Amino acid sequence: MAQMIVHNARITTLDRARPTARAMAIRHGMIVAIGDDAEVMTLRDAGTQVIDAGGRRLIPGLNDSHTHLIRGGLNYNLELRWDGVRSLADAMAMLKAQVGRTPAPQWVRVVGGFTEHQFAEKRLPTLDEINRAAPETPVFILRLYDRALLNRAALRAIGYDRSTQNPPGGLIERDKAGNPTGLLLAKPNALILYAALAAGPRLPEEYQINSTRQFMRELNRFGVTSVIDAGGGFQNYPDDYRIIRKLHEEDRLTVRIAYNLFTQNKGGELADFRRWTGMVQPGAGDAMLRHNGAGEMLVFSAADFEDFREPRPDLSPTLESELEPVIRLLATERWPFRIHATYDESISRILDVYEKVNEEVRFDGLRFIIDHAETISPRNIDRVKSLGGGIAIQHRMAYQGEDFVDRYGTDAALATPPVQRMLDTGVPVGAGTDATRVASYNPWVALYWLVSGRTVGGLRLYDENNRLEREQALRLWTEGSAWFSGEDQVKGVLGTGRYADFAILSADYMTVAEAQIKDLSSLLTVVGGRVVHAAGPFGPLAPDMPKPMPDWSPVAHFGGYQAPALSAVRITAATAHDCCRVHGHDHAAHHAVPTQDLRGFWGALGCSCFAF
Repeated sequence: MAQMIVHNARITTLDRARPTARAMAIRHGMIVAIGDDAEVMTLRDAGTQVIDAGGRRLIPGLNDSHTHLIRGGLNYNLELRWDGVRSLADAMAMLKAQVGRTPAPQWVRVVGGFTEHQFAEKRLPTLDEINRAAPETPVFILRLYDRALLNRAALRAIGYDRSTQNPPGGLIERDKAGNPTGLLLAKPNALILYAALAAGPRLPEEYQINSTRQFMRELNRFGVTSVIDAGGGFQNYPDDYRIIRKLHEEDRLTVRIAYNLFTQNKGGELADFRRWTGMVQPGAGDAMLRHNGAGEMLVFSAADFEDFREPRPDLSPTLESELEPVIRLLATERWPFRIHATYDESISRILDVYEKVNEEVRFDGLRFIIDHAETISPRNIDRVKSLGGGIAIQHRMAYQGEDFVDRYGTDAALATPPVQRMLDTGVPVGAGTDATRVASYNPWVALYWLVSGRTVGGLRLYDENNRLEREQALRLWTEGSAWFSGEDQVKGVLGTGRYADFAILSADYMTVAEAQIKDLSSLLTVVGGRVVHAAGPFGPLAPDMPKPMPDWSPVAHFGGYQAPALSAVRITAATAHDCCRVHGHDHAAHHAVPTQDLRGFWGALGCSCFAF
């Protein structure tokens, strides 16, 4: 008999043989029946947990095919997220409130996931504004991988002064006297931004465990049940994977993770992969945590940075000679691999190497991924398909589209990336976010971008030739992404014999107004038949969750992604005080939160006092 039955649901199965259903039965983490209410209810007994979906839309769990959960989790509790904030005034109010509670020597960090185009003011804060808001507490604000804004306290903490030299590919802006102003620019190498951020204090292990759990719960809040982790700068293997392994051993993961290994050693990339191929094999692990291969950094000479405010970088003439032995090793060892490649010019050179190696060591079904591919040409899409690879796309253009148009023009932006052409060609395509630093981890912003063709600032990038129907966009976030970890037989579609990973949505993705797609969330998220997030009418099913650590964490006071503007909200001081008294919340912190962000703020605390 079933351990869990969900019924009275509008289920989008994505199974072409049975695209819709009303009920689903689950046992031992797998779907054992799916169909109408009457047939599924025959599997109910006294021990079955029965959940009435109330006629809501139920979809397969979302799967981010390119993100940085493991690194992001270690730092999530330290970060003030401007994801979703609608105005710079509100963002700065959050910053000032966080400065007031952050103890020395800690920093206030706004680490990506936003762009000035989402603000009503259409600008970033000035250095003077940041210094006035935080005269003594170090502040670091990362704008994509284009620039970082540091106040004077942060410059002192890092040790930047007039004698500090510009690193290769980076620029420290200076005043007339030669002193750093606080503006760091990638020109176009983002290493200067990585290095400055890495200088900040880290959380102790106990807090990193808590931070990773908070971040996974935040992803669950949006219906994410799986990710493919692409490593990242300063994410060293195996040391920086200790926390995620510990959580896995203790059965506390709430997101399935397939992880790729990202070399950190310029000039030593081949040595890294030789060592790692002797340590771990692709697929090692289990359904919750498993190794997925190499990348997204394979060799430093092949990495083209996606800073559209800068000209396209010409990659090193050593690319081919350095990449070839790495690809030959990976192909020989049957390690799947992925590579960061923004521009078609870079992809052409990379595919030249792949084709050469394939003549000697046949790929023969070995999965490889071209990541990002904003300007990939039809010819190179065909070459990827011919070699048996796939393309992982992300909604970076939703955050950088205005910059791309300013440099290359409206016509050039019409297919960036050319998703519809990829699908027409038949190449495997999976969708993701590239969170947390480049774009927000919110999958519904990415789905809105795929469907509407608009940036978060409202600019229409694509015409109907490169916009997707809603079901097709959802497939890229489920069935499509599952191919990239070799799990397409158990993930991405709701059917018998597949993982019981699903989400019941806050509104019907298939029918809500297009503009409302980006504001969707999950009311109930289930991974392997286990509830990992519940809200609203399903709130009593929510699993216990510790409070964010430390107590001054921005997550404890603001949550993560900020809710949409709610101009109709009216909350009196007395009502807010009663809420704080009943729930033990920080009353002073509530009044530092802009009105339009209150839903996300109280929602993160599990508060249901107000009918938003």
